[in-house]
Amino acid sequence: MILDDLVNVTQARLAKHQRIRSAAALQDEVAKMPASTKDDFLSILNRPGMHVISEVKKASPSKGTIVTDFPYLDIAKSYDQAGADAVSVLTEPDYFNGHLNYLKEISAQVKVPTLRKDFTIDPYMVYEAKAAGASIILLIVAIVNDQQLREYRELAESLGMQAIVEAYTAEEVTRALKSGAKIIGINNRNLKNFKVDFNNSLKLRAMIPAGIPVVAESGIKTAEDVAKLAKANFNAVLVGETLMRAADRPELIREFKEA
Repeated sequence: MILDDLVNVTQARLAKHQRIRSAAALQDEVAKMPASTKDDFLSILNRPGMHVISEVKKASPSKGTIVTDFPYLDIAKSYDQAGADAVSVLTEPDYFNGHLNYLKEISAQVKVPTLRKDFTIDPYMVYEAKAAGASIILLIVAIVNDQQLREYRELAESLGMQAIVEAYTAEEVTRALKSGAKIIGINNRNLKNFKVDFNNSLKLRAMIPAGIPVVAESGIKTAEDVAKLAKANFNAVLVGETLMRAADRPELIREFKEA
């Protein structure tokens, strides 16, 4: 399964990073950081209208290289200027060609909150996200237990970040809710085989009570798709590949926000 492979390479990367910089040194660095001046992401999601989290992504396990020309900083700035509500940055290097430095550079250059898109399996990675300037982390229900899910979210919040708690199945949505998630992402992509079913988010939306913002992820290609999600009371969409392949990325963001 692709997800198992992703967790395995993440564990190896985590061990390498911990050898280079101890957890104590990382925590000390985070403690010395000034407070973020960016808008709170949860507050952004609670504003009226559809919100767009625009992703900076060079490659994926299912599609391989998505774009060969990858001026990641320029791409992120164009998202920001086009009205994106947040910028998602892949930091997973082995399957997505991402890098933590991309997140650090982008976070310093855009006005909107940034999301560390990775496979968070340890508190160290939460501190890493903060140190790199992220305002949001992704917590994937399928790769952590219930105690970790709550612990990592609470740690992120204590550091001034928010967590998108991502679910793919009804059981995972239930676990996300029980964990106290304040933002839930419903993925249309099955991370075990990377197949996409756009209707997955529409099917699971009703499980989540009013008051908890919901983000639809994966397989969102057109303004019509976004309009369907808006009608189903989604607060935001996270769009990666579609934007990366678009001839005019800023225009597509504007279309999605108006859908």
